[in-house]
Amino acid sequence: MDLSLIPNIKHTNSNNFFLLAGPCAIEGEEMALRIAEKVITITHKLEIPYIFKGSFKKANRSRIDSFTGIGDEKALKILRKVSETFHVPTVTDIHEVSDAVKAAEYVDVLQIPAFLVRQTDLVVAAAKTGKVVNLKKGQFMSPTAMKHAVQKVKDAGSNKAWITDRGTMFGYQDMIVDFRGIPEMREFAPTILDVTHSLQQPNQTAGVTGGRPEMIETIARAGVVNNVDGLFIETHFDPTNAKSDGANMLHLDNLENLLTNLVAIRKTINNL
Repeated sequence: MDLSLIPNIKHTNSNNFFLLAGPCAIEGEEMALRIAEKVITITHKLEIPYIFKGSFKKANRSRIDSFTGIGDEKALKILRKVSETFHVPTVTDIHEVSDAVKAAEYVDVLQIPAFLVRQTDLVVAAAKTGKVVNLKKGQFMSPTAMKHAVQKVKDAGSNKAWITDRGTMFGYQDMIVDFRGIPEMREFAPTILDVTHSLQQPNQTAGVTGGRPEMIETIARAGVVNNVDGLFIETHFDPTNAKSDGANMLHLDNLENLLTNLVAIRKTINNL
């Protein structure tokens, strides 16, 4: 899919990976704008095509008392404000069929969560909005099986599908990335590596997902070396106090150095 078809996306001719990055969840307007401004400054400097990421609600939570959002319409309006303020495209997750049309009014890319990627009605509803559909590979699925999810998007009348690998279950409480899957999935659609979710440690006894953020650069480097089309990174200026997925998010202060290194690797790979 041609990246230039996405409204407001920049640097599409830079021969770089593209980036989906932002907080796990929209916690408020000030935090969203603050994170977006910082990431946009960095990606403009490095000529990385950028899409701001933020979930307008979190439906998949470990416990019933976990943070789920600030209200659907309020969060979606913040995503629109980010887009209008900085002229940048946005992406958010959807969880129910009714979310597709609702979210499509506000964002440019609809993301299907990994646990829901086999839900045919949800995938079809997203495809029928005409937006790009980012299909996150189920932790329980093989890379080859993702061709069927992509085919559902095509059968619904759209060629705007991406695949995102977010790791595979490794026992009960860990994730592992099988980098053999990247070239396999790239045969079906542009492929993204979700670096931060691949480092989750789910199903902890406390009911709060853990993570290995110190391994972010290791996983991201391996993805770029293996020719991923894009990277997905959740980032926050205060991960410890983030309301969702703080245990595996990248501190915003560390993003520029990480991306600088990854762009250098990408340039090397492009010359091979």
